[in-house]
Amino acid sequence: MDKMADVLGRVGAWCGQNKYLSAIKNAFQTFMPLTIAGAIGVLWCNVLVNADSGLGMFWKPIMALEVINPAFAAMQFATISCITVGITFGIAQEIGEANGETGYFAGLLGLACWLAVTQSGWANYALVDTAKQTLELTADGALQTFTGVAGGALGATGLFTGMIVGVVSVEIFCALRKVEGLKLKMPETVPPGVARAFEVLIPAVITLAIIALIGRGCELVTGLYLNDVISTYIQGPLGAIGSTIPGVIIIYIIIGLFWLVGIHGNNMLAAVKEALFTPLMLENIETFSKTNNAKGDDLHIFAMAWLQMFGEFGGSGVTIGLVISILVFSKREDNRTIAGISLVPGLFNINETVTFGIPMVLNPILGIPFVLAPIVTLMLGYVLTVIGFCPKAVINTPWTTPPILHGFLTTGANIMGAVSQAIAIVASILIYAPFLIAYERYQNKQAAEAAE
Repeated sequence: MDKMADVLGRVGAWCGQNKYLSAIKNAFQTFMPLTIAGAIGVLWCNVLVNADSGLGMFWKPIMALEVINPAFAAMQFATISCITVGITFGIAQEIGEANGETGYFAGLLGLACWLAVTQSGWANYALVDTAKQTLELTADGALQTFTGVAGGALGATGLFTGMIVGVVSVEIFCALRKVEGLKLKMPETVPPGVARAFEVLIPAVITLAIIALIGRGCELVTGLYLNDVISTYIQGPLGAIGSTIPGVIIIYIIIGLFWLVGIHGNNMLAAVKEALFTPLMLENIETFSKTNNAKGDDLHIFAMAWLQMFGEFGGSGVTIGLVISILVFSKREDNRTIAGISLVPGLFNINETVTFGIPMVLNPILGIPFVLAPIVTLMLGYVLTVIGFCPKAVINTPWTTPPILHGFLTTGANIMGAVSQAIAIVASILIYAPFLIAYERYQNKQAAEAAE
């Protein structure tokens, strides 16, 4: 156990100090309020003020508010459908700050570089799928050329490209900034803001030119824009590998093992999880906003909100199951006290109180269900979703949303989502209960030996 703790501690320290993982994690966390705002837009248009699949089916007066639905649809577009813009800016900004840059120019440069490798010119294209806003090249050139970035590139399919370009472009820029010969020195009488703008001018121009040339070279060699190459040959395969039961299980085992040595496992793997599962969640949200169907075959199962729904309710290790087990089965006053003060935070998916109060760290008995329980509940959720009992995750909800309510909202206000999460909670209780009983016997034995 000590050896495992040492190895995981070293890995955790490396992850915590790695500027690229930290940049990705921080960018997604900073953007989270906007993602939730976009989810509210989807909830309004598809669940509340909707006569076909929402509350409007049962209560017609609410449809008087339909006139403002476009405003809430605009909220969804400006946030979730344009997430690549915000994440690219955020990652570039984080990398710039990690390299000593001040101000927000690094973010602007990263965003400009991403736009430089993203298709923005469209000639002879026709709209072939109104629902998905899909464009297809036509032979007769019936349409005029127009300029704009496709919705897919702004949203889920452009996310990996934005992340990669945001990192690479700012690293190039920061390296060039260290070259004294590339700095344009202005007289002291020039205002500092103007002087700094000229100081970064040449490195910025070179960086933008390098990235744009890489994008053009990719287009000449492959016939595809860089975003298409990355989304097809990098983002797609990574998502396919991660979005499988074995891939998900491995991620949650690693999260649990980190926690057992006192390292915040979710924080350690946040960058990996966000990169793999956020694009899938965004695609689900956009599909649901057009179809109002939370059980469609074109929806992904392993989306970010689905993982939170079945693998993180009550906090990492689904410890709400342990808290309830203690309140029901425990005969020790100290454990019941910890469970009592941990219940309310646990209902909002905050579990540090029970994790460090029991404690779970280096606990050879309760550590087993801590790793096992989320794996079982995730597999249970997968089965319930595959058989059609549980709808898929189509709305992002705050991670602090209480269990059962979380399942209800995440599945598009579907009662079966709440029922499915309730079943997972019961399963977690049944997993923790026998280990809790064994742990209390161990505690009692230790207390008796200490009293002798």
